[in-house]
Amino acid sequence: MSRSILLIGGNSGIGLATARLLVSKGDKVLAAARNAAPLADVGVPVQAFDACSPGPLDLPPVLDGLVYFPGSITLKPFHRLTREDFLHDFQVNCLGAAETIRQALPSLKAAPSASIVLFSTVAVAQGMPFHASIAAAKGAVEGLALSLAAELAPKIRVNVIAPSLTDTPLAGTLLNTEAKREAAAKRHPLQRIGDPGQVAELADFLLSDASAFMTGQILRPDGGLSSIRTF
Repeated sequence: MSRSILLIGGNSGIGLATARLLVSKGDKVLAAARNAAPLADVGVPVQAFDACSPGPLDLPPVLDGLVYFPGSITLKPFHRLTREDFLHDFQVNCLGAAETIRQALPSLKAAPSASIVLFSTVAVAQGMPFHASIAAAKGAVEGLALSLAAELAPKIRVNVIAPSLTDTPLAGTLLNTEAKREAAAKRHPLQRIGDPGQVAELADFLLSDASAFMTGQILRPDGGLSSIRTF
């Protein structure tokens, strides 16, 4: 049965891969994003959205799922991070998600059951240098998800995907040479970087009835980085 899914962001990387996957499965996908072209090219209607200043969304009366993709990668030594850096990362990653969920909540509650999927990062579970701002913001996302999972149960499930470095435009400056890609892969026990299509499959799983007994979970497609050592 076709689902009605709202994507926030999703015009590149994991988001665009998810949009393509959901459309291929016959779902009714709508999106709110800064750049409409990539999503429109796969047949997804797009309305304007800015995570730094989220305005009112035009939503259908019923939504089966919501996925929030906007994110940032602010990598600086702590002494160089500014108050503005912290505020920007918190707004894009956490407050933007909270505001869109608030707006979508009546439509999500109108569905027989619904699923919200948020995105975090391996840097929350695995301390990493130069990640203070983004790890703080994504840590707030995980806290938001757990609180909402408790508050919105049993009708609405809330889960989080916390990937490691994935081959997306957002990570482009970290992967723009073969030497960088090789070094990044070697940091992971599985000796590779993440694939956006595989993370999209995980998002689809969390939206589906196959994950109907899961809520309040942080799933970690991170090549083993947060949990194991191979030395």
